[in-house]
Amino acid sequence: MKTLYVEGNTLLHRLSARVKLAALAMASMLLFVADSPVLLAPAAIAAAALYGTLGLGWRNSWQRLRAILLTIVIVSAFMLVINDPGAAATGFFRLTALAFFAATITATTSTGDFIATISSAARPLERTGLGRAADIGLAIGLVIRFVPDVLGRYQAIRDAHRARGLKPSALTLGVPLIILTLRNADEIAAAIDARGIRGQNWDKDQR
Repeated sequence: MKTLYVEGNTLLHRLSARVKLAALAMASMLLFVADSPVLLAPAAIAAAALYGTLGLGWRNSWQRLRAILLTIVIVSAFMLVINDPGAAATGFFRLTALAFFAATITATTSTGDFIATISSAARPLERTGLGRAADIGLAIGLVIRFVPDVLGRYQAIRDAHRARGLKPSALTLGVPLIILTLRNADEIAAAIDARGIRGQNWDKDQR
């Protein structure tokens, strides 16, 4: 199975997940407070440079970020149509900076560290009875963990279409992708339940 995490021993790898997530939250707030391309463009360049320190190379970086960057371009083009160029540039640089910052944190933080940190942060919700912290951490960790697999399935389905001389479309790509993803989700849920991961801490608390 693929993963977004990249093995390494850089300073970012050694920082705790809590510090990195707090820094990402702070950076996100500052990016949305800033409302000028003059301020956001350097932030986007700095975020891209920070991501570049991971040493993934242009090809690997493009493969990992292609979907989100193309989405940002489409959103920015739409903003250019309905707004002025300044607003479109602001949105483009803001989203690009946020994407690179988030990708850097994801690439330098293991899924286990994500789950542990989010579970710890969600403990106040558990005390109020709104949900189990472990389940919240597990759910978010699984989302992060299986994003590369969903993208891999999409590429495999698209390549299969092209190999058969079929023209890919949203319908012919989306339907099999959804079916395969839901099937895999059922298998993962069954494996989790078979191991008694969900609800075991809850059951102990109720005794």
